[in-house]
Amino acid sequence: MATTPIAADLARMVAGQRARVTGLIPPMGDPHTYEPTLRDLRAVAYADVAFTNNLLLEQQNLIRVVEQGVRPGVPVVPLAEKSSRYGGQLIPLVEDIALDTVWLGMRISGTGERLGASRTSEVELQATDVRGPGDAAAFLTTAFGEAEIYMNSADGFSPESNFKGDTATLPVDAHTHMSWAFSKPGIYEVDFRAQLIAEKGARPKQVGTATVTFAVGVSPDQSGADRGSTDKKYVLNEGHQDITVDLDATGAGESGEIVIRGDAPAKGDTRTNFAYPTDQAVIEVPNAALKEIPASADYRFLGRPGSETYMLPQAVLGKHVHGELDPHAWQDVSNAIAYVQLIRDQLIAVDPKGSAEYTANADRAVAELTDLDAYVRDAIASIPKARRHLVTTHDGYGYLGKAYDLDIAGFITPNPSVEPSSRDLVALTRTLENLKVPAVFLEPSLEGRAGALTETASRLGVRVCRIYGDSFSEEVTGYVQMMRYNADSLARCLAP
Repeated sequence: MATTPIAADLARMVAGQRARVTGLIPPMGDPHTYEPTLRDLRAVAYADVAFTNNLLLEQQNLIRVVEQGVRPGVPVVPLAEKSSRYGGQLIPLVEDIALDTVWLGMRISGTGERLGASRTSEVELQATDVRGPGDAAAFLTTAFGEAEIYMNSADGFSPESNFKGDTATLPVDAHTHMSWAFSKPGIYEVDFRAQLIAEKGARPKQVGTATVTFAVGVSPDQSGADRGSTDKKYVLNEGHQDITVDLDATGAGESGEIVIRGDAPAKGDTRTNFAYPTDQAVIEVPNAALKEIPASADYRFLGRPGSETYMLPQAVLGKHVHGELDPHAWQDVSNAIAYVQLIRDQLIAVDPKGSAEYTANADRAVAELTDLDAYVRDAIASIPKARRHLVTTHDGYGYLGKAYDLDIAGFITPNPSVEPSSRDLVALTRTLENLKVPAVFLEPSLEGRAGALTETASRLGVRVCRIYGDSFSEEVTGYVQMMRYNADSLARCLAP
């Protein structure tokens, strides 16, 4: 059994006629959004080995179905995560979002194995109290503009209900974006606690508590007669930061810890995983962050429509949970070779008598993929450097760019299930104009949701071409065909 169309096709190349490979996500399905069906439950239950891509590419519900649905002893193999043992190269998932304020999200760091966690475990990050001159809220804005509330002090906190309504639940080693709103200027202190749910139905295990300080519309070093000075070592007012539950914190014993983790404080320091102790940092919410509360009923929890609130905006519109590493590793063919070798060894492990057949099939696949790697490299190299810019619907081609010297010039949104904001469209227009991009590229599975890309391209007289990312179609039905198609499409549409 394999979750994604890519994984299933590579598994078939190795399995040949000796094993039947069942793919869960259909050829035109989107791994980012696909939800498991009853048919999938049966496929998982009958599997002798299960392959996933993981690195949070697939929905957490699908991974949980696989991890918990296989028979005892059946291996579940995350191809991207284990590919490095075979020479696979993984790259960080870098989100370059420019905001006028700090970009503040939530993160679960580490695996938590010593605490009994697995890849299907979840962590609840709960707000338990807010002290300040007004109300504070944290929420996520979905792709359709609706508000999903994770914390709201206006309606109080309820320990009796396990802080229902003031809890963000995230998979292990995941990150999400968030908006933060404050009704009045002043110093706010927000208490958080984190608890690990190792498996569904298990009793929560507390893994950390912390107090996070916000300076809203006032100087971060302002003193308050009722709470003393907020003098802190670090003032966080730009870049990407996350309130982070660190499950693998060194020296944390059995308790774990909550820190603020993100861009380093010094100019020129490129570290993006710098840990700030919460008692040494204050998050600045400047007066420039004042926003008018929308008229939509979804935002009444912030106050009266038309009145103002201080807001740290969500960097990316839509529900967008991901990990630290880019999961689209197969866009570099050398990583697909690592996938094949990993699949070979796993099939031999569960079916030793098929060793010779699996090895021969894998050798043929590696030879074909080696030729494919050269084909893609030559095709992209034929494009003049000045025209070698890729603009697509979403951020899924980092490996293609790094491996084959292709500039990833822009995308509509970081996640294909997310609607573009007005800022996204302005950035897209400037990219196409400034770089004189001759073509933009659209995935067939996203054609119904790519109006912004096609309309902008049409207005600027830019050609719209096709590219494949996570899945196949009736025209392109396999990995090798997909990568050749992409290389040809890039060369045809970008070369003079």
